Amino acid sequence: MALLLENLRCIDPALGLDEHCNLAIKDGRIVARGPDVDIEKGVRRDLSGRIALPGLMDMHVHLREPGEEYKEDLASGARAAARGGFTAVLAMPNTVPVCDTGSRVAFVLDKAAQAGLRTRIFVAGALTQGLKGTSLAEMGDMHRAGAVAFTDDGRGVQDSGVARRAMEYCRQFGTPVLSHCQAEDLAGAGVVNEGVASTRLGLAGWAAAAEEFMIARDIALAELTGSALHIQHLTTARGVELVRAARERGLPISSEVTPHHLFLNEDCLDEDYNTALKVNPPLRTQADNRALQGALAEGVIDCVASDHAPHAAHEKALEFELAPFGTTGLETSLALVLTHLVRPGLLSYAQLVERMAHAPRRILGLEPVSLSVGSVADITVLDPELRWTAGADGWESKSEGSAFAGSTLIGRATDVYVGGYASLQDGAVQ
Repeated sequence: MALLLENLRCIDPALGLDEHCNLAIKDGRIVARGPDVDIEKGVRRDLSGRIALPGLMDMHVHLREPGEEYKEDLASGARAAARGGFTAVLAMPNTVPVCDTGSRVAFVLDKAAQAGLRTRIFVAGALTQGLKGTSLAEMGDMHRAGAVAFTDDGRGVQDSGVARRAMEYCRQFGTPVLSHCQAEDLAGAGVVNEGVASTRLGLAGWAAAAEEFMIARDIALAELTGSALHIQHLTTARGVELVRAARERGLPISSEVTPHHLFLNEDCLDEDYNTALKVNPPLRTQADNRALQGALAEGVIDCVASDHAPHAAHEKALEFELAPFGTTGLETSLALVLTHLVRPGLLSYAQLVERMAHAPRRILGLEPVSLSVGSVADITVLDPELRWTAGADGWESKSEGSAFAGSTLIGRATDVYVGGYASLQDGAVQ
């Protein structure tokens, strides 16, 4: 099928591209690009006033399948990704059972393929068996089955010797270790940042040092082993400086930040005890917000990842101490960055593309996606002026537990193409 996307502003920093043009697509790839490009026959779509970007990727999502499909499944997660403007996602392994064998990696990939999902789903395997942190998982089998990274996300590997061996294996496979930096003996029973919020609300505090200690340890282990290390969901200014110093020494360190850690902080917590704001790691301080935003713009932090963590309504309705950690993010991540970083001029569109399309694929060693002729036609189209309220028109995710529900946002994906086929068209999931 031939497809012509007309009258777009096309932006791709990998090509030095920022110009108004048409995109011609055939057999899943971009076959022509330019202001006068046309097709003899096929589908034509006039997208005047909209911006085309290389397809966005979220490298940190929880799709809950297998085992907790009542929270989310591959199909609902794929729809949520499309609604949010993403063409690809990386699924975390803390499912039930844990994705710690080759057969379980294959199950997720096969089920996604059989379901005909248009969102591309990639899989991260567990570093240790059952995420228990004691014995390495079947990393070789998982790599052969298609795992593109490894992580014990949700807990992190507490034993330094086990973490070292895991990094040595990942170095052999050429895959990054995605590190959830949490020293459990320091975090204890904490549920909010140790400081103003914990004191004011009478909740157990979670010290920033519990995260920073493990960042420093894992950077030291990456230096020892030569493994590529990716720090997940950075939350503190001190953590940023640890990453910055490691990169300045030439170590293969990358990192990510979530929208909720960029734009929310412990001051958002009040006597309502809103459990949508209970996240792991916890919301920190306004000073940390500023440090994270600056580091993202500077490139010290490589990418934005949502840590999309859906839960059932009855689970989040529990008391704050008992409710599970996590908030959804796939459907609001792009819009939040557009509203709070791009629109005020803190981040350019070119930087957005780098942080949300190019960097995740580069970190994971995946095929690049661009707006160049010959590239696979994974494309995100957004309306930069579209004003909307998060959650007002419902959610594609099974979970309604968004920390940003009710927020007014400006800018939203309207169309998403994966391999030349629409997963989102005029705001409707296909």
